[in-house]
Amino acid sequence: MTEYELSHLIIGRAIEVHKTLGGPGSLESVYEEALAWELEQMGLKVERQVSVPIRYKEQELGNPLFIDLLVDGQVVIECKATAEYNTLFEVQTLTYLRLMDLKLGL
Repeated sequence: MTEYELSHLIIGRAIEVHKTLGGPGSLESVYEEALAWELEQMGLKVERQVSVPIRYKEQELGNPLFIDLLVDGQVVIECKATAEYNTLFEVQTLTYLRLMDLKLGL
């Protein structure tokens, strides 16, 4: 399955999580766990809190970044529970994609 086909399934399950939990108000970790469960029920491989090492020149830095969810090794998901959108969320996801050499993040 391509990352774009996966994204269709992921968005549908994310909407289900949002409706079932009643919209905003919970912690990001709650949405993350619920979405991971939904995706796993569909038979998808879901990894939570995936460590992404950061290299600076020849040195691996001591503080890796962590992707909230990685689906089938192809799609990065960053869960956000906030009242206001911030373009920093896009930059964060793009950084993960670049570091992991992946194409699609949600």
